[in-house]
Amino acid sequence: MTPMTMTFDDCRRLDAEDPLATLRGQFILPEGVIYLDGNSLGVLPGAAPARIAEVVTQEWGEGLIRSWNSARWIDLPQRLGDKLARLIGAAPGEVVCTDGTSVNLYKVLFAALSQMIPTGRRVVISERSNFPTDLYIAESLCRERGFTLKLIDESELPAVLDEQVAVLMLTHVNYRTGAMHDMKTLTAAAHAAGVLTVWDLAHSAGAVPVALNDSGADFAIGCGYKYLNGGPGAPAFVWVHARHASRFEQPLSGWFGHAAPFEFSPHYRPAPGVARYLCGTQPIIALSALECGIDTVLAAEPFDGKGGSMAALRAKSLALTDAFIALVEQRCPGRFTLITPREHARRGSQVCLALADGGAGAYAIVQALIARGVIGDFRAGDTRMPDILRFGFTPLYLGFEDVWNAVEHLVQVLEHEEWKQPEFTQKLAVT
Repeated sequence: MTPMTMTFDDCRRLDAEDPLATLRGQFILPEGVIYLDGNSLGVLPGAAPARIAEVVTQEWGEGLIRSWNSARWIDLPQRLGDKLARLIGAAPGEVVCTDGTSVNLYKVLFAALSQMIPTGRRVVISERSNFPTDLYIAESLCRERGFTLKLIDESELPAVLDEQVAVLMLTHVNYRTGAMHDMKTLTAAAHAAGVLTVWDLAHSAGAVPVALNDSGADFAIGCGYKYLNGGPGAPAFVWVHARHASRFEQPLSGWFGHAAPFEFSPHYRPAPGVARYLCGTQPIIALSALECGIDTVLAAEPFDGKGGSMAALRAKSLALTDAFIALVEQRCPGRFTLITPREHARRGSQVCLALADGGAGAYAIVQALIARGVIGDFRAGDTRMPDILRFGFTPLYLGFEDVWNAVEHLVQVLEHEEWKQPEFTQKLAVT
């Protein structure tokens, strides 16, 4: 835990003592930028441009179609899945990297609903504050398959899990607030009520420890372009507990999910295990870039002492977010309300702030910070939640001096009222 009163020298000392500081060298970071948006899009790994060039010029350009065998393109989704499994508490052979988060959610939610149809349960539970694409996919599937999507507040869990509920669909770390669920406790409560669980790990994988098998979860999906640094629109991933993986067919039964794709049989026969969650021909260039991103996170394993525990990254993440919270409250007293939980056990790897006066300047403050090279983002509020200034902390490439300097820029934006400049109030397409 960082001290509640911090100085610039404290931040420099913490950086000097940081065993993970050398991992920053894995990335290409623009000069003069403090990047606090890795929870939206991760930074470019230094190895990625050369690897992409190798795939394009050698494996594609020279190997041509032979590279499906010689470069092992054919099993790349499974090989990446095995690497990623080390970061999310899964076993080898339980994860595949493929498609996008929304598509993968459609697959696993369809599978979960199919499994629950014989029980007569017809309700899917999720949070109102869940990421919208998850709710849209669930809404569509429930309508098509005769289920009802019921949206609740976090405070209603687990009491709402009654005999009508088929599936509990949650995002492990909330995209808007940074609040983190206790996966093991909620999964146990769901199972005790006869309910299956679907977890979205978009803001968890590579950011916080995840123990899918230990928690007893049923299904999980997540994206590759946030804390996994896989690039814009990087392939996502699917995990299914071994007890479910071979019990049914997923709805998008494409040829890569076939037990023997090159038999070219006219009838679908699902591959064993999680491989059936593949669909069409895989995006090899994008998967190769994602592998570079996953490798940047795995580079922290030697510092954990137990390999794959995410312990060192989590410790630094909490220290960075503690420092940011302390400095904002110390140097901008009374200006912001902390939305992210203070408790370590309930906090992801981001800090979300709202204006204490309830004013409408959050977007403009974020834009003024971006103009200064401090890149965070903004999430619009609603009747239940205020506008949010959102800052992600990726311990692989951020240090404590970055935290100090980011808060110093925030102080300057506020003191000089830079956020009131007209150019910072113009809403962009992506906020």
